[in-house]
Amino acid sequence: MNRRGAGFLFGAACLVAEVAIGPAPASAQTFENYHCADGTRFIAAFYPYDSRAHLQIDGRAATLARRFTFSSGQRYSGEGVTLTVTKTGVMVRRPFRPTTTCEPT
Repeated sequence: MNRRGAGFLFGAACLVAEVAIGPAPASAQTFENYHCADGTRFIAAFYPYDSRAHLQIDGRAATLARRFTFSSGQRYSGEGVTLTVTKTGVMVRRPFRPTTTCEPT
């Protein structure tokens, strides 16, 4: 059997195995819905393989890079948005708006 035939058979076997067993589960991710004191609502997604935070805020997607912070907790910023996550709560800052505290819903 030539390489092309062997590759085809291997691909077909993998396809049959995936159909019989099912697709591999997606890696664990965390989605959080937040409601802020000023009425803002947003969704934050955190993936174990990615150090960034992915937000859906103000009707648009924003990817925030993790930044260094001297205080305990985590700070993410990018695209004009800053998200701070500490033990005491979550705060978000956007352009032309004051910093507001948020709670998970």
